[in-house]
Amino acid sequence: MVERPMPSPRSNEVLLEVLACGVCRTDLHIVDGDIEGTLPIVPGHEVVGRVVSKGEHVTRFELGDRVGVPWLGSSCGRCTYCHKRQENLCDEPVFTGFTVNGGYASHCLADAAFCFSIPASIDDVHAAPLLCAGLIGYRAFSMCGDALRIGLYGFGASAHIIAQLATGLGCTIAAFTRPGDDTGQAFAREMGCAWAGGSDMLSPFELDAAIIFAPAGELVPQALAAVRKGGTVVCAGIHMSDIPTFPYELLWGERQIRSVANLTRADGESFFTAIGTIQVHTRVETFPLHQANEALERLRAGTITGAAVLVP
Repeated sequence: MVERPMPSPRSNEVLLEVLACGVCRTDLHIVDGDIEGTLPIVPGHEVVGRVVSKGEHVTRFELGDRVGVPWLGSSCGRCTYCHKRQENLCDEPVFTGFTVNGGYASHCLADAAFCFSIPASIDDVHAAPLLCAGLIGYRAFSMCGDALRIGLYGFGASAHIIAQLATGLGCTIAAFTRPGDDTGQAFAREMGCAWAGGSDMLSPFELDAAIIFAPAGELVPQALAAVRKGGTVVCAGIHMSDIPTFPYELLWGERQIRSVANLTRADGESFFTAIGTIQVHTRVETFPLHQANEALERLRAGTITGAAVLVP
């Protein structure tokens, strides 16, 4: 823990008193050096905060408003992708808790144009995981198209949110955990999954699509083997270990592999609208801010059921 001067918002920013900040696997990749950005850095990109100060050009929010800050902190607004409303692919992005300081703190700054309003019906702690686990999971889910039978590989923060949303929309979900993880498989069934088993198994029904949340490249061939012809495998993490070679036969039949890169603001608006009609309850375990490293270690060990959330 360190003391830092209180930052002042620029004309387009809000200064937030952090109310809760989710602990994401991407934070672990940053801490472990799997992805390299600005150092030193304050991690945290699932931030729920209250506006305590704002820049002169901010009109979206007022003092006292509760807002959420996601991974994509801002984009350049000039590149081809930004002009096409694909700011998730921006050539010069800013990432919360990676290239600018994030929410493992009592206060943080955020670009108001990239913040989201948080529904009043969701409290701070349960809202925090929605800002990345929910949003990225939702974008990955949207890439499954009209799939009705979906496999989720790695049943953590993202998967337990999307499983609830997908089943609410009529999908049948198979959950794949680490082999032998009986607790994780029971949790998946509790969240509405029709089947749960180890990642070394096949579900009892063929999949239309699969989403890989675990950062394990070896799951890609396994997921391809589980989806039908014309099916899609979506890699939802920002980092993944190398994908091993696999026979072309697994890809043949017009199967496809896709990756998810961040999110657009339209994704966020659509997601929060969706969970306004289909109830999604995040399962959280809270930690005081000074136990951030303990929360990260628990995440690394796979002993968090649902999502970890820091509370200043």
